[in-house]
Amino acid sequence: MKLNLTKPLVVFDLETTGLDLVNDRVIQLSYIKVYPDGKEERENLFVNPEKPIPAEVVALTGISNEDVENAPTFKELAPTLNEKFKGCDFAGFNSNHFDIPMLAEEFLRAGVDFDFSRCRLIDAQTIFHKMERRNLAAAYKFYCGRKMEEDFEAHRADQDTEATYRVLMGQLDMYNPATQPEPDRHLANDMDTLAAFSKTNDNVDFAGRIIWKELTDKNGNPLKDNEGKPIRQEFFNFGKYKGRAVIDVLNSDPGYYNWIMTSEFTGNTKQVLTRIRLKNYNH
Repeated sequence: MKLNLTKPLVVFDLETTGLDLVNDRVIQLSYIKVYPDGKEERENLFVNPEKPIPAEVVALTGISNEDVENAPTFKELAPTLNEKFKGCDFAGFNSNHFDIPMLAEEFLRAGVDFDFSRCRLIDAQTIFHKMERRNLAAAYKFYCGRKMEEDFEAHRADQDTEATYRVLMGQLDMYNPATQPEPDRHLANDMDTLAAFSKTNDNVDFAGRIIWKELTDKNGNPLKDNEGKPIRQEFFNFGKYKGRAVIDVLNSDPGYYNWIMTSEFTGNTKQVLTRIRLKNYNH
């Protein structure tokens, strides 16, 4: 099935030195940029992480320190990637939980303020888990009818990206309302629907330090805007101010912002907090 796109979709996968968003780095980035007219662009990049790749990661991915020693750093790639990804939506496998947050951190470390809040983020793993609850290899077998090891080399970003792209199209075929007889298994070929279905939390930042919370009146009834949608506000989800509105805390305890900005929080958390602070001042 051809994807129903209103703007380009970047299907991507990362390999990294580890799972720590603050301290680990990307070593491979592969993506397929799909345009609304069906045109596809593919790119597979090795990235110099500027630190040794742990032995267990070398064993898992097959990517050695020698493979990346002459590759560009992410900082060198960032300006070009920023231009190529601008105005795009993103899709991946477990991407909303790891790949997008890691990519956001790498952009911020490179001095590029890429605003993922303007993008629709589609996670084929979340769709799969909500529908079938298995991993990428099982998803490939289930949706594509073949064993993944017959078609791909495991744990390589370019291979996993191709498999993820095929899985996503297979999901849309299987859950097509026109052919799927079970109404509760319908899934529209629409990026807004897929992004909403991929969302599993109310996080404002990727780390979940700040979350969205619906506002209520004194009787506990939800407050609505002029379009009848619930009014939401950013609340802290950790520490001594957990459960309090971010704006209220910033007004009552301005030093809390400075503490977060100088502590070991992710760059994305600091970025989101700064945007809330600036929005408050502008209003």
